[in-house]
Amino acid sequence: MPTRRVVLVVGPGRSGTSALAGGLQALGMHVPPPEVPADEAGPRGSAESQWVVDLHTELLERANVGLTDARPSAWFETGKWAANGILRTRVTDWLGPQFAPLPDEEDEPELVLKDPRMAWFLGLWKAAALRVDATPAYLTTLRHVTEVVGTRDRPSARVAAWVNMMLHTERGTRGSLRAFVRYDDLLADWTIPLFRVGSDFGLRAVTEASANSMRKVHQFVDPDLHRGRHTWADLAVPPRLQELAEESWGALSGLADPDGDTAARHATLDELREAYVALYEEAEGITASTADAARREGVGTAAETDQPKGLKRLLGR
Repeated sequence: MPTRRVVLVVGPGRSGTSALAGGLQALGMHVPPPEVPADEAGPRGSAESQWVVDLHTELLERANVGLTDARPSAWFETGKWAANGILRTRVTDWLGPQFAPLPDEEDEPELVLKDPRMAWFLGLWKAAALRVDATPAYLTTLRHVTEVVGTRDRPSARVAAWVNMMLHTERGTRGSLRAFVRYDDLLADWTIPLFRVGSDFGLRAVTEASANSMRKVHQFVDPDLHRGRHTWADLAVPPRLQELAEESWGALSGLADPDGDTAARHATLDELREAYVALYEEAEGITASTADAARREGVGTAAETDQPKGLKRLLGR
């Protein structure tokens, strides 16, 4: 079995991926530089490699898929890139050299790659990891949908996008080495979920972490990070979509429990994913005339403008 390790942190923005990836980095895992600079949204840094972010941004634009895209069909558009031979070679050629030992180190580093766009390209990264004899492991953060969406505009569209991403990401990582961590659990006591992940994934940086490394994580993973405790009462979301999102959250959250990644839970998640696809197709069919009108007027694509409005009307029936 390959001894190289690359952990792919997947999940939507605002779900706690930065805290999770940053915690692993503080323990000694390697985020290939240069990193995305810290900003007001992430003053502690996001533990993101600039090359990875730039690649995903380029591919999403070429696939005409949004970062928070509610369309089930968007997975087909991004999934096609995993079979692109030229692109596979491009990613492989970048990934391989990242395992070169760091200065003053004898062992190859264990990599952590994180980007909110990562979930759209799971197959691409899996293929690249296997090509460089590395074991890919998927780490998903779980934060309640209302806290991820917050009070930003178009809450119905954003909730739909969360359901779409989370349910399809779960299906895309099934059968692979993976783990799920609740954001609340990470902030309450990071040692429990991170050391469990380190043991399950066979990560030396975690299982052999020094006291100094652990102090760095204590400084980075701060309970005060848990801001924006929003609930459904703060969001104007149609009942049918709210119900589907809440059921999805309950099933996904259970994956973080010991022995929670079960066949029975997979079946429940499959049913929820099928229900979401059917709901979106229903809304898409009903709002086809509105989407056609938008195209004629040059307003924009249905995915970017009118479909969320039509979805809201349908779900609020």
